[in-house]
Amino acid sequence: MADTKNILYVQTSNLPERQYSPLVLAQSAKAMGLDAGVYYLGMGLTVLKPGAAEEMQLGSFPTVAEMLRKTLDMGITVYVCEASKQMLGWETVELIEGVKIVGAATLNDLALDADATMWF
Repeated sequence: MADTKNILYVQTSNLPERQYSPLVLAQSAKAMGLDAGVYYLGMGLTVLKPGAAEEMQLGSFPTVAEMLRKTLDMGITVYVCEASKQMLGWETVELIEGVKIVGAATLNDLALDADATMWF
């Protein structure tokens, strides 16, 4: 039996227009039977603060908060870079429920293990 293919989507931005692609693609990958993960770093972390994603909505799409919730509910891991938290000066910060805070080296490991990576 063949191993399941794995795609890693990396979100570096907090711009509303850049939020949808990695979430839609991760959800699509999961629906196709692929393993997918979304890794947030840099300014992308600000989207994960409670209330921030509720304010983001483009066109007829659901809010980014709804997209994040669906992504997590589908079993897609949403990673948060610990070093980026430190860069933003967040010693303690509340983030949306369900995200996984990991070390910076985890991104290297995930990228090396992935069959493909996409950066946003």
